[in-house]
Amino acid sequence: MSAALTLGKPEHLERLVSLVEAFHVEAGIASTEDCRRAGVVPLLDGIPHGCAYLIGPPRAPIGYIVICFGWSVEFAGLDAIVDELYIRPGVRGRGIATEALTALPRALGSFGLRAIHLEVDKDNAAAIKLYHRAGFQARDKYMFMTRTL
Repeated sequence: MSAALTLGKPEHLERLVSLVEAFHVEAGIASTEDCRRAGVVPLLDGIPHGCAYLIGPPRAPIGYIVICFGWSVEFAGLDAIVDELYIRPGVRGRGIATEALTALPRALGSFGLRAIHLEVDKDNAAAIKLYHRAGFQARDKYMFMTRTL
């Protein structure tokens, strides 16, 4: 099974929204169809603030990853946050997520990306192990904080 990344485009909308719904249900994220579409459509239309990649064959993707862009003085340039990463349950445990996260810097590095960040549940040992395999490290003095508007 391949973790090839395909940059999401408008023709991928239905497949991507279906995967987002599956992830949100599994993760217990309360969202509506309208909300999911509002979050995905601009990414597929080329908004400069982020992008979505389908993982696996574009006609039958096995997952997706959403990246949101920002700017960092600390890292002296463009940085990104992995907003969502999802692999279908039936194909998990085969290294697909690791392969996708490892391919991500190659896909984005040519655009001047300096750092990629992500958030993980401190109690999710499997996810932490996955992110370590993909080269991510915890920053001991820092924690990700959020204020919802």
